[in-house]
Amino acid sequence: MAKMYTALVTGATGITGSAIVDALINSPQYSEVYTLSRSQKGSTHPKVKHATLDFQASADDMAKSLTQIPPPTHIYFCAYLANSDEGEASRINGAMLSNFLSALVKTGQIVELQHFVLTCGLKQYGVHQGQPKSPIFEDDDASIVWLEQDDRPPNFYYTQQRILEKAAEDAGNKWSWSTTYPSDVIGFARANFMNLATGIGLYAAVSKELKDSQLVFPGNKNNYCSLSTWTSSRLHADFCLWAGKAPNAKNQRFNVVNGDTQSWQDLWPRIAARFGCQVPERMFQAGEREPYPGYESINLKLHERPPVAEVESKMGMRGEFKQSELFCQIDLAKWAKRPEVIKAWEGLRDRYGLEQAAWDNATWGFLTFTLGREYNLVASMSKARRMGWTGYADTWEEFQHTFRQLEQAKMLPPVADLKGMHNT
Repeated sequence: MAKMYTALVTGATGITGSAIVDALINSPQYSEVYTLSRSQKGSTHPKVKHATLDFQASADDMAKSLTQIPPPTHIYFCAYLANSDEGEASRINGAMLSNFLSALVKTGQIVELQHFVLTCGLKQYGVHQGQPKSPIFEDDDASIVWLEQDDRPPNFYYTQQRILEKAAEDAGNKWSWSTTYPSDVIGFARANFMNLATGIGLYAAVSKELKDSQLVFPGNKNNYCSLSTWTSSRLHADFCLWAGKAPNAKNQRFNVVNGDTQSWQDLWPRIAARFGCQVPERMFQAGEREPYPGYESINLKLHERPPVAEVESKMGMRGEFKQSELFCQIDLAKWAKRPEVIKAWEGLRDRYGLEQAAWDNATWGFLTFTLGREYNLVASMSKARRMGWTGYADTWEEFQHTFRQLEQAKMLPPVADLKGMHNT
């Protein structure tokens, strides 16, 4: 009889966490799945059992909440607490993981643990600070994999990884770990609105209702033509389960992206066609750093030195890399407050019974970063491939799948009604 596993998932109601729960449900190797979150209960599948845990509590208080859960063989840690102050984010998220691990030791529930997967992201490489080296490899020069120069802000991913590694060492390496670095994640989680597809879908659906049904790319021409890699939450979940059992994935860090290389120049016309919109023939005619006619733009400077500058001399490009900026020719936060936009949304909401919270909680600032950067963002999957990972996802198909989920959840209107046909 095949050995059965028991999984524990933190942050189980988020986009990455809920996808991992779904993957565990579908895996016959896992007999029970325990989910932890501060309030919401996620999956109602009979295989899943939920417990409430305050991730800001002390280790002793966490231990009290964990006593109802049997010792897991695998832990998938997707919980994090956002904070705009990066130093505070590092302190909070570091304490959260440290207390959680201490609580497991206090209750004795770490005795069966075989593997611990920690979900991080490409911010590991400072992509939020400006242009990274391209493509990005996990074994690149340490100065750009761990951006810890004196003038750079803290990174809670670094704090958490070191806490996890030390905990494994303190346990005599009786259990192993993996860390994942997904890129911009495409996926769905009910009541989770920090979602790339939700923001784009709302923008496209409302644009269809406005004059001429034009879908203007809110970002800039450089980003529109740049190459990027995206991460399907479903593929990331499959990767986490693979990493939890693959012998050579133990104690390793991995980029996790779909496997294709995409760009907005290809995706945007597809999105427009799906929602029944038109892409303007001259979308960037206003000129560099100029707003799209009739709208307000937004321009933000990032760190003084982009991450790639740390290795510019080794590349033979000393002094070539300047401070990166974010520029969107349409400021989406201001766009969303325009009277005609609000009226169009309310019309869609009332017509289709849509969830107002989807609009109220749309993360336009997150879209400003993903659409407004002006550099390639390509992560390599070579390391995982060499170790036997064969998973792949088509980025456009994952966007379409997520749009359909958002429609079913009443967060987007049905595209069949918007354009007269459903393009799947």
